[in-house]
Amino acid sequence: MTGEVESMDNESPKPKARRQRREFTPEFKAGAVRLVLEEGKSVAEVARNLDIVPSGLRNWVLRAQADAGKGASGPLTSSEREELVRLRREVKQTRMERDILKKAAAFFAKEST
Repeated sequence: MTGEVESMDNESPKPKARRQRREFTPEFKAGAVRLVLEEGKSVAEVARNLDIVPSGLRNWVLRAQADAGKGASGPLTSSEREELVRLRREVKQTRMERDILKKAAAFFAKEST
């Protein structure tokens, strides 16, 4: 032995930096979905070519199929999803109003006795 110490590089590769969340226009999404559904390209291939994550594209495809009535019976259509959001907002508002009225009724009942 020569007494030299070999340099051991025990550093593991650095994890990739998280990609910044991007917003896509409805036209871009529709075009990507069209490539999968109408042109028969795979989700992975289209995602790679458009530099998007496959899971996001898969979600767009499933939503488009549900909107067209061709998907599984489980997923909501976009209009059903919008209605659900609207109804949840209304229920929240109604509950707040009910709670306020309960407190007011208790206050006035206590005051009149």
